[in-house]
Amino acid sequence: MGSSILTTHVGSLPRSTELSELLFAKDKNESYDKKLFNQVVQQNVEVVVKRQINIGIDIISDGEMSKISYATYVKDRIKGFSGESERKVPADLEAFPEYKAKIANSRGTPTYTRPCCTRALELHDEESLNTDIDNFTKALKSNNHSGAFMNAASPGVIAVFMPNKFYSNDEEYLEQLSKIMALEYKAITNANIHLQLDCPDLALARHMNYKELNDEEFLIRAEKQIECLNNALTDISSNQLRMHICWGNYEGPHNYDIGLNKILPIILKAKVKYLLIESSNPRHAHEWKVFKDVRVPQDKVIVPGVIDSTSNFVEHPEVVADRLVQFSQVIPKEQLMAGTDCGFSTFAGFGKIDEKICYQKLQSLVEGTAIASKRI
Repeated sequence: MGSSILTTHVGSLPRSTELSELLFAKDKNESYDKKLFNQVVQQNVEVVVKRQINIGIDIISDGEMSKISYATYVKDRIKGFSGESERKVPADLEAFPEYKAKIANSRGTPTYTRPCCTRALELHDEESLNTDIDNFTKALKSNNHSGAFMNAASPGVIAVFMPNKFYSNDEEYLEQLSKIMALEYKAITNANIHLQLDCPDLALARHMNYKELNDEEFLIRAEKQIECLNNALTDISSNQLRMHICWGNYEGPHNYDIGLNKILPIILKAKVKYLLIESSNPRHAHEWKVFKDVRVPQDKVIVPGVIDSTSNFVEHPEVVADRLVQFSQVIPKEQLMAGTDCGFSTFAGFGKIDEKICYQKLQSLVEGTAIASKRI
């Protein structure tokens, strides 16, 4: 009993059709009305902020409305990217080529620009970030809400989706990304908004980009990625920091996913207070048991996904409550927050979850968490 468990989610929310079309025009360097783009982004932010608050989500986001995707948006803010990178296919989809083709034929595979780093990195657009922060803070103020976070790509995930073709080695590339992204991280937290680092490079990348490595070799690389991430967070309090770990926000076999038990000791080294993990989908629902053997430091909060972001099933509030009660067996209530497995619109214009169903799932998150809060 006692205090209530807070609710949040991973970040991205469905964008309007008008906004998605503008984002793709911008991504492809096609002609688009920049004034209209800014107006539509602002309108979308206002709408999603109000919807989250009305549902009862405690810690809300701007839905990543201005971004084509959670990682490649940085190509428009940092000079040094050009061309097109090779698309890496996850190992589980390679193992089931007929299913892979089925996804592609049903527009289940996002198409957007993914360049390489081809020259020295240099920050050249601070205005877009400032506009994002301004849009979000205005929407929060007009709705009298304070609990908020904004997503930002980690150095590691940028390196995964926009690989190095310029620096002498990948470590140097990561270090340069860390120095530049630190400016974005600081700007968000200076605005009294929590910063969420999106880090699928610590899970998804194992079975997508680094298939040729064994687990031990991948974990050595993951250690370096955490080191670079922490270097970018030197001047920020851990209380303002969240990190999301993801094995890929797609419905698929996922039978090549690296186990949470292998990566958890490394990701706990990140200088963040809140750790968001997948834990409701069928491949990772059992991994609450990992916390029986791994002690979570008292200064960290675990945010298990109790809502599946790849299924249009709306979880019954009792299912949400059961999942949280289960976690409370291995993690103290005061170190728990309720979240989702991943975002609901990781890439603009793509996403399996219907927009209205997305918000119904968030409603179940709120209702189920309230039930669990009374039981724990």
